[in-house]
Amino acid sequence: MKPISDHLKEQLNILFVGYNPSIRSGETGHHYANPNNRFYRILVQAGLTPRLYKPQEDQDLLELGYGFTNIVARPSLTAAEITPEEYREGRIILKEKIQNIRPRVVCFVGKGVYEQYSGRRGMTWGSQPEPVVPGVVEYVCPSSSGLVRMKLEEMVAIYSGIKTFIGMELGNE
Repeated sequence: MKPISDHLKEQLNILFVGYNPSIRSGETGHHYANPNNRFYRILVQAGLTPRLYKPQEDQDLLELGYGFTNIVARPSLTAAEITPEEYREGRIILKEKIQNIRPRVVCFVGKGVYEQYSGRRGMTWGSQPEPVVPGVVEYVCPSSSGLVRMKLEEMVAIYSGIKTFIGMELGNE
C-alpha cells in the first residue's frame, strides 16, 4: 500500500502530525479516513473549523491554513506495527518538513508521536517547552483514533487550546 500525500504549504497555522496513515486512509488516499476516527468531529467541536469536514475534503483544510503529515508514511492497522527504524527515519524527515514550512503550531496527534519525534517522555497535553524547532509551537493532543478511550469532550477541550496560539475564534458553539 502506498503512502498518502502530505498536505503542506509554507507558513501554515497548524500542521497536524499523526503516527502514520490507517489502512483505510491508505486505501482512500485521505487523512483520518477510518470511520471510527474522531479527528474531524474534534476539530469542529473545538472551534478549529467552521463546519464538519469529511476525510475526502482533507486538502480543503489548506485554505484554513491547516496541513497534514505523519511521522511515518507507511499505512498500517495500528501504530504498534511501526518499526524503530521507521521512527528514526521519520523523525529526521519530519524535522526537515517543519524547518522548511515553518508552521505556527505543530499539533502532534498523540503523545507517542511527540515522544518519537522529540525523544522526550512524560509530557503533558498542550504546548511543550523548548521546541525541537525553535520558534514553532509544539502542541500535544490525544490521538483521535477510535482505539483511544478518552471521552470526546476531554479531547475537544485539549484541542481547543490550540486557538490561543493561532489567534482564532470561529464562534462555534
